[in-house]
Amino acid sequence: MSQPFEVLEPQLFEILEVHTREYSRFNTRGRQWNVSLNPPAEIPLPDPVTAFVDSVNNMFDHVLEYVRDADMVGITIHNKVSQSDKPIVFSYRRKDQIWSDVIWSVFDKLLQSNARFHPSDTLIVTVHSVTMPEGCN
Repeated sequence: MSQPFEVLEPQLFEILEVHTREYSRFNTRGRQWNVSLNPPAEIPLPDPVTAFVDSVNNMFDHVLEYVRDADMVGITIHNKVSQSDKPIVFSYRRKDQIWSDVIWSVFDKLLQSNARFHPSDTLIVTVHSVTMPEGCN
C-alpha cells in the first residue's frame, strides 16, 4: 500500500500515464511515462527558460529515481502530438554518467534540427534500464 506524501514545492511536470514492462530474461525493465511539463505561468520562477530547465531536470530526477547508479540506462523522448518528428535519444550509459550537461547537449542538438518540438506538448518518456550484476557468485 502506498503512503500519501505531501508535495512541498510546486509540481514542475504532470504524469498523465505510466506503463511498466519487465524483461526478466535480460534483467531489463522498461517504463514509459506520458508527461506534460507545466506552463511557466504556474511555476513561480523568474523566467520561462528557467522554468523549462527546472521542469526537465525534475522530470529526469523522477524517471531515474529507482535505477541504481551502476545500471545501464537508455532514454527516448517522443512528442505524442507529432510522432513523425525525430525523438530525443540518450544512448545507453551508466546512470551515474547521466549529468545535466549530457541531457542538455542532446536537447540542444534536437532543438537545432527539429523546430516542431514544443515543451507544452505531451511527451512520451521511455526509460529502459538493464540491471548489471554486482560482485561475483
